Amino acid sequence: MAMKKQTFLKSLAVALHGIVQFFAGERNAQLHLVAALLVIALSIALKISGIEWLFIALSISLVFITEIINTSLEKICDLISKDFHPDIKFIKDISAGAVLIAALFSVVTACIIFIPRFL
Repeated sequence: MAMKKQTFLKSLAVALHGIVQFFAGERNAQLHLVAALLVIALSIALKISGIEWLFIALSISLVFITEIINTSLEKICDLISKDFHPDIKFIKDISAGAVLIAALFSVVTACIIFIPRFL
């Protein structure tokens, strides 16, 4: 049986559902969301520039994107095997490393934007 062609709205609904599931079910996602909301509130309060907003948006997006990919890879690895396997450990470790790099980029960006305003 041939698959029906998904409409744009159906695809959008599926993607939004995935994002909601991600934030509802993943503790790290919830922590990143709280941090993002705090940074957004601080950015509004400090009236940062348009260019600074672009870097804040990039930082927040990069963390969420890498965390979503990391979570997806971890779920796939867990489906493949619950037992220890060095290749699965490697996959999980490097995907967690990608999140760490994104988070560090975000912290550096926040420091560059916010620290001068408090000095």
